[in-house]
Amino acid sequence: MNTDQTAEAVFEMLAHAGAGNTEQAGRLLESIGTQSDDHRMYGVCCALAGVGTQMLYKVFGEQPPEHMWALEELSPGALAADPAKGFAVRFLIAYANGDRATSLALFQAALHADGDQYVDSVCALLAQVASLCRLAQQAA
Repeated sequence: MNTDQTAEAVFEMLAHAGAGNTEQAGRLLESIGTQSDDHRMYGVCCALAGVGTQMLYKVFGEQPPEHMWALEELSPGALAADPAKGFAVRFLIAYANGDRATSLALFQAALHADGDQYVDSVCALLAQVASLCRLAQQAA
């Protein structure tokens, strides 16, 4: 899968996820993941976060609060209890704030985590961005 094919697959995957067709989105993510190296998967995560950033602007306006997106846990410890979701939210916020060093560090940590945490983390990022897309569509 070359870069153009990967980009097409990412946006097709996101369209399926946004429409609630999680089975097809999952198949596309699996296909992308098995045909990509770590560098390309970081690019996939950045592409998802780029779409997520645009959805944040659509939902909350052009200027983020305090000129920077922030994360506030409503239930303290909730993200620590779900490392994949914690990755997804932290990666999206870091990316939205233009903090590529933190985005890369988060990706590397997920990549080298035990078990299925890497796969779960990328899936959680897709789910988070798809959720933002649905929210932006409702707000429009």
